[in-house]
Amino acid sequence: MTKSQPLRETSAPQPRTSSPESAVPASPGPSTERLVGVDLARALAVFGMYVVHIGPPLSATDGVASWIRYLADGHSSVLFATLAGFSLMLLSGRRQPKTGLAGRQAKARIAIRAVVLLALGTVMAMEYGGVIILGFYGVYFLLALPLVRLRARTLAVLGLALALVTPQLSFALSSLLTEPVQQSINAYDPLHRLSDVGVLDLLFTGFYPTITWISFVIAGMALARLDLSRTAVQWRLAALGAGLTVAAYGMSLLLAGKHALDSLAESGGSSGSSGSMPSDGGSFEPQASMLLTAGPHSGTTFDIIGSVGVAILVIVGATAVMDRLPRLRRLAKPVVAVGTMSLTAYVGHFVVQSWLSELGVGPGTEQSWVPLLMFVLGAIVFAAIWSRFFRRGPLEYLLNAATKPAKHIR
Repeated sequence: MTKSQPLRETSAPQPRTSSPESAVPASPGPSTERLVGVDLARALAVFGMYVVHIGPPLSATDGVASWIRYLADGHSSVLFATLAGFSLMLLSGRRQPKTGLAGRQAKARIAIRAVVLLALGTVMAMEYGGVIILGFYGVYFLLALPLVRLRARTLAVLGLALALVTPQLSFALSSLLTEPVQQSINAYDPLHRLSDVGVLDLLFTGFYPTITWISFVIAGMALARLDLSRTAVQWRLAALGAGLTVAAYGMSLLLAGKHALDSLAESGGSSGSSGSMPSDGGSFEPQASMLLTAGPHSGTTFDIIGSVGVAILVIVGATAVMDRLPRLRRLAKPVVAVGTMSLTAYVGHFVVQSWLSELGVGPGTEQSWVPLLMFVLGAIVFAAIWSRFFRRGPLEYLLNAATKPAKHIR
């Protein structure tokens, strides 16, 4: 951000007491072009995904390591989805929504990004297998397009309503979307034939199903409408995040019992949305009691609300730290750089893992944290060096270039 400089008057000088610059220290303030705290939160989300994909499993950890793994499971991807909603508002006008021609072009850019992410996610699923969140992002973006002009309060109410309703709806659908029904639908789905992740997975049965995960995107959109640089707003959001976290997980613990939460945590929430359908398409008998749990990726109301609370705390905490501690902000610059190119960092770790595996030197050791630390350090070094010469990351540059045709919208 370029700091504004005092105007040099050629006429009589103004009294020093009336000069705003004389009363404000020349320390760097919050960025208006990029929100540094949000970029830091993106970097933390990237590292959280690394923990899940590269670090030791929860069953192989204890003490502090187990807490790190537990917090990363589910919460890192939720933080990503919440920040995706935030990014939507950055494109469409964060505090003041774009209207008219600018608004139409912004929506076109978002739609193009959605299609590109869906295509990229499909290609990556074909190449690397497993669960790739990018295709789901594309669907989130498309469905959130009609909401980009809503106010923060409206978005918050809508997100809460969906969090209360969609897990139960997903559970009800699970009795209809049995394995034979899914196979019949998938047989006509070209996306599923390409990558085993089809429209049904993207909307209802996948690991990040839109039906329940759209709440995270809307929560991020609501956050983006607020002035996060204001201390009062930060304190209110911190209280809100803490309240949501404690209320959701506390209520789930009270209703479901510690054993139910522990079993979901140990499984990493692999059961899918609301425990309704497994991500591998196998047979599974849903039970209504699962709706009371709050484990990672359980997709229940308690999980959604609690995870949103954690995401709010991370985003607000990162913003407050970057705004108030300029020295730490300078030291954290290499880490923040990872957040400015989170798409590159996310895709890159799949590419590097595959390359190392072909060389026979892949991470392999699930009991060790060393591979994870090497990937985190590698991402920081790459982002720090790249950001010294380029404004955007490699994939961010290509994604931005792909949206250029939107300027022709009239």
